[in-house]
Amino acid sequence: MSPSLKPADCLFLSGPTASGKTAVGVALARRLGGEIISLDSMAIYRGMDIGTAKPSLAEQGGIAHHLLDVVGPADEFSVAAYVEAAERMVAEIATRGHEPIFVGGTPLYLKALLRGIDTGPPANWSLRAELTEWERTAGPGALHARLAAVDPAAAARLHPSDTRRLVRALEVFGETGGPISQRQQHFAVGRPADACRVFVLDWPRSALYDRINARVDAMFAAGLIDEAKKVSGTFSLGRTASQAVGYREALEVLAGRLPLADAIELTKTRTRRFAKRQLTWFRSLSECRFVPVSEPLDPDAVAEQIAVRSGGEY
Repeated sequence: MSPSLKPADCLFLSGPTASGKTAVGVALARRLGGEIISLDSMAIYRGMDIGTAKPSLAEQGGIAHHLLDVVGPADEFSVAAYVEAAERMVAEIATRGHEPIFVGGTPLYLKALLRGIDTGPPANWSLRAELTEWERTAGPGALHARLAAVDPAAAARLHPSDTRRLVRALEVFGETGGPISQRQQHFAVGRPADACRVFVLDWPRSALYDRINARVDAMFAAGLIDEAKKVSGTFSLGRTASQAVGYREALEVLAGRLPLADAIELTKTRTRRFAKRQLTWFRSLSECRFVPVSEPLDPDAVAEQIAVRSGGEY
């Protein structure tokens, strides 16, 4: 499934969690007469506001934001569904004569918009549960070794602890009899960075980790535990939503399995690891241009730099 939108017709602002994308995105939209389309796989869930750092109305600054609060936390929302919704939104924004600006940090969504996706077979939840349980009993690395035996190319690209994607690769092989790596070859080749407008906020690692730690402290102080309790009690969190960093730990606190202080530190650790994985993804995409930033962040100055760099004919 190749994207029907032309990436060169849109501007993409991405970066790891806590890198300041929201503020820079709003400044960029003001400068370019744009509307923002969320590029965040967790901000699509209604009621999950604090833990996803979903921009408040005040933070949105009067700029139209789209693809926030799309589905309930009990629902699943595929990459294909996101791409379809995003393409519709780009077309709508174009009719208003505004600039579509994607802002968010989900690399898989970004790659799908830039290169298209292989939708593959639908989810087989019983097989996924079986594979996940097998990994639990067989031990760390078992899924990776199993995938390496049937699809070494896919295994070489995936980290042994990336259980979700290992399971999907084995699921595709089990359902189709063919390796997922062959299905994805069409989407492996990207465009040169100067042929599209994809910008990634690039922080010094220590500064980024300080921002992540501060954000996690602020989230718990703002009531993340209460939000997790309300959301889980009202909606019964689905598979994806319940694994979101922050909510996962908050639910452990609510269940009495994890002290609050430990939950906060664990959330910081997992969020830093998540940011590291995001950066690995971004560096693997040839379309990305990195924008060095440092403290104190000046959203207007960064937006001006991106606006200048994004000029020209594409």
